[in-house]
Formats: sequence, structure tokens, C-alpha cells
Amino acid sequence: MAFDGIVTKSICKELKNIIGYKVDKVYEPDQNTIILGLYKKSSKLNLLSCISAVNCRIHLTKHEYKNPSVAPNFCMLLRKHLIGFKIKDIYCKGLERVCFINFENLDNPDKPINKKLIIELMGKHGNIILTDSNEIVIDSIRHTSTFDNSLRDIYPTCKYIFPKSNKFSFLELAGADEFYDKIEPLLTNEISNKIKLLSTSEILSKPESLLLNKKNCLEGDFNFKICDFNIEKIVSNTFNGISSTFVESIINEYGDSNLSKDLILKIYYDILSIINSNSLEFKTIFVNDVKKDYFLKVASIDNSEYLYPLSYYLDEFYYHKENNEIFKNYRNNILHLILLTLKKYEKRLLNIDAKLSECQNMDKFKLYGELITANLYKISNQNMSEIELENYYDNNNLIKIPLDKRFSANYNARKYFKKYNKLKNALEIVTVQKKETISDLNYLESIVYELESCTNLESVQEIYLEICESPLFADNVKNKFNKNSPSKKHNAKKQKRLTTNKQVSFNPLKFKFKGYTILVGRNNKENDYLTLKYASKSDIWFHTKDIHGSHVILRLENNKSASDDVLYEAAKLAVLHSRAKNSTNVPVDYCQVCYVRKPHGSKPGMVIYSDNKTIFVK
Repeated sequence: MAFDGIVTKSICKELKNIIGYKVDKVYEPDQNTIILGLYKKSSKLNLLSCISAVNCRIHLTKHEYKNPSVAPNFCMLLRKHLIGFKIKDIYCKGLERVCFINFENLDNPDKPINKKLIIELMGKHGNIILTDSNEIVIDSIRHTSTFDNSLRDIYPTCKYIFPKSNKFSFLELAGADEFYDKIEPLLTNEISNKIKLLSTSEILSKPESLLLNKKNCLEGDFNFKICDFNIEKIVSNTFNGISSTFVESIINEYGDSNLSKDLILKIYYDILSIINSNSLEFKTIFVNDVKKDYFLKVASIDNSEYLYPLSYYLDEFYYHKENNEIFKNYRNNILHLILLTLKKYEKRLLNIDAKLSECQNMDKFKLYGELITANLYKISNQNMSEIELENYYDNNNLIKIPLDKRFSANYNARKYFKKYNKLKNALEIVTVQKKETISDLNYLESIVYELESCTNLESVQEIYLEICESPLFADNVKNKFNKNSPSKKHNAKKQKRLTTNKQVSFNPLKFKFKGYTILVGRNNKENDYLTLKYASKSDIWFHTKDIHGSHVILRLENNKSASDDVLYEAAKLAVLHSRAKNSTNVPVDYCQVCYVRKPHGSKPGMVIYSDNKTIFVK
């Protein structure tokens, strides 16, 4: 569910336990987030307020966030005005997604100073505003003005205006009947539209008065299911602070119940019980073992032993959600960068193949030149577009040779020899280029595989460091290691310092099988270090044959040998961490590490090996 008015009211009720805490630190990790460091005697807490359009919220947090080296202006202002102040009250108005935190400074008891921090959790219209005791805005994290088509003025020295809403207040309802009266017009309109879609036979079977009177739609015998209508949107659009996903979570518990007035009234009582409950339970929705959403319900167990249960659950949920979003966005951006480079080299390979196909005809141009030169004595001086000569390489059969009639036969012969020599030289160069381009494409595809296999942000960052050092991406990525370097020599020093200290990021996957340790590299640079630096010469190296994948090392300590089932298990891990993980009968090459070497100048992760054997993993 969204962080709606119900969650805001519940969290404000829970945060009343931090009244009396003092502010000693203020952080602004990003442009949407403010963290207040609080203390009281020996207790320390961090209150997080986030106005992100998709993850707006307020709760206590136990996680650490990276802060910029230079504090933003609004952060410095909050430090100036709030450090040393004590929290006097925390509250919200109705089910509005606005949280008010009153601060008080009693350094001078005769003249207490009061400030108010207002956190508006309204999606893209969210804001964090600091005001004085008269609600005059001192400053805000976002400035808005009616001159910029905004509904309110939010900037220093203006009077704070509480956001207005055209929806009804759920908390001001007199009872369930009034709740029903508010949503009945929209509901009956949807039902009448549903009736119009019924077939003629179905309509004729119903009383005529029922079809004409919208007021009686819920009393009819149509047996409509509650899931046939967007009840959650009707309630959300009618009442302020109630999200459609929250109402949907309540309706889902009714199953395929028939739509009726009693069921609508039951929705009201369920919503009311959650709002008024002092003990709420936090539930998450799992899709493919990934947390997708959450909703609140009345707790079936006693949560009184936890002082901040809602904050704990919200903190965990949004922390992992944000990290997952950052991870996906970061990975997709780098993948886009790699695919652009991959497309460029695929286009280059097509051009090379086209050039090679052109070089296949070079012997024909040499033949034309030789035949023209050998028959110059009997060729007239007249300019011709073609000439027919005997081919002494083909039993003197006649062959037609095209000529440029603007020039003499001798000049045409020189042109054919020149073209032959040009294509001959090009063949040598393009053949080398094709080999290098295929090697580059294999390397790029290996990076794509590694990126698709990444499961955390750290792994993606390591791949980003790798591509920053690669000249293949020079046109698409600015190498942050070189951007401040005054010379190539300095660049080489920085890159060498980065690549030699592998212990910093070396963390291969480790597996145990029958007392043996099996290590699996996570990326190209780690594969190199694992195989060429970390592994002993007597260890066994595994890799899928001609298929992109990780290097796998079977550690053989004390010169002991490995049985066939241990070798097969290591080969299975090599297949599992390769592009062929969903295939059957996959060949895996293995040999001792001493037979694996890296050619000079080759790409990260690229090695050659000898004295190998092959296992087929089914």
C-alpha cells in the first residue's frame, strides 16, 4: 500500500514515544531525505523523513546512509535552527499525509523558542518545511509559488498554508450509513453501467423497476461479485488519506463475496478498526520471493513489547526496496552502456566481413593486369570499354576484361595491379582486425553475462570499475580514475595501484563439498586474480567449454587428490555460473592451475590452457 493517511496517522501515534528527545545531528543524504539524530540520556535514535515521489515516508531507521562531503544548504539551516532543540509533540491532522513535529528550546526558561518541522508526504508534491512558532516559513527543501502554477506559496517569510482537499474526511463521518451514502452515487453508477453490458436475456429476466431505479441496484438479484467493481478506487477517490491498495487488501479477504450494502458497511468497520487500533500488524506481499508491497491490519499478537514496531517494519521494507531500485537502475544504465559498445563492435565486424568478401576477388584484378600487360603489343591504341583476351591460365579460353575507356590499356593494367596490391594489404590488416574484434565481442558478452548475474550493488560497482579501465568504453564512459590525471604516466600509476591491491574487493563465492573448498569468481577481474594469483599451482581449474562463465577453482590442500564425484560437483558449479546454466550435457574443461596462463595484453578474464580434460554435466 502507499504511505497514505492511515499509515501516517499510525506512525505519528507510534512516534509520540520519542517526545522529549533532543536533536544533536542533521543529515541530508539526498535531495529528498532528511535524517535527524536524536538522543535522550543513553538512548540514540535516527528519524528519517523522505519526500521521494515513490517512497515518501517518515519513520525511525537503524540503517546508515551515505552523506555528501559538503552538506546542502537546507541541511545547514536545519542544523542551525534545530540542534539542541527538544521534541515537544508529533501529530497529524485527520488522515492528511502531513506530519507536524514541534520543537522547543528551554535554554532560557523565561523565553522558550519554538520551531515546527512540517513533513508533507504527498508524492511529487511532497515537501519538508521549517517554520517558526507563528507558522511563518523559515525555509523548505523545495520552494513553490503560485506564480509557477503551484497551489500554494512555500518560500521563506510566507505564511504556511495547510494543503486543501476536495475529498471527504473519513474521521468526520457520523457512522457506517453516512459512509455508504457518500460512495453510493459512484457505486450505483458503476452498477448501472454493468447492467447495460448484460445480454438481452439476462435483462429480461430481471424486474423492470430494478433496471430503472439506480437506488435499488444493490438490492437486486444480479449476484454481482465485489471483485467485479473497483470499490477500492471509489473509496480512495471519495475519502481523503485512504489509498486504493489499502482498501484492496481488505476486499481481498472477502474472496468472491456477492456485492451488497452489508458488505460495503463491513468495509467501513474494517477501515475504522485499523485506524483506531493501538496494535497493528505489518504484512508484506511476496511475489517470487521478492517483497512487492505491504499493508496494515489489526495485530493478532501482542506487539506491546516492541516500542517502535511500525518503524522497524517500514524501515526494513523501504530500505530494501530503495536498494533494489538503485541496484536495478544502476545495472540497467551500465548494461545500456555496454550494449551500445557491443552494437558498435558488431557493426564493425559486419564492415570487416564486407571488406573480406571484397578481398576475395583480388586475384581476379591481378589476372586482369597480367593479361592486359602480356597482350599490350596487339591491343590497339583506341580507347575501349572492354577487351576480350586469351586466358593462358585457363587453356587459352577467351575472357572479357572491363576497361575504363578514358585511359589507355597500359594505364588500366596499372590500375588493376594497384587495386590488387591494395586489397592484398587490406586482407592482412583486416584479418588481424577481425581477430581482435571477435576477441573484443567475446569480452563484451562476458561482461553482459556477469552484469546479468549480479545480485547486489557491490558487484555492479566492481564491473563499472572494470569497464572504466577498458579502452573499449573510452567513447561512452568518462574514466573517473583518469579525469584528474595530468599525464599518461600518472594514469598508469593510478590504474596499477587499483589493480594490484586485489584483496580489497576479492570475495569469491565459496562452496564446501566433502571437505573440499570450491571457489567461484564473480567477475572478470576476480576470475583473473582467483586463477593467476590466489590459487595454488596444484589446484584444479574449471571452465565451461567455449561458453562464457566464471572461473572455478577446486582447492587441493596437502597435495590430496579429488575423487570423480568432487570433480563433477565443481564442474556443476562451473555450469551453474555460466550462460549454459539452463542447458543439458554441457562440456566443462578442467586442468591444473599450472597449465593455465594469460596471454600478454589479453582482456580481463581471458586465459588459455593446455593438458585439459572434459566433463559433460547433464
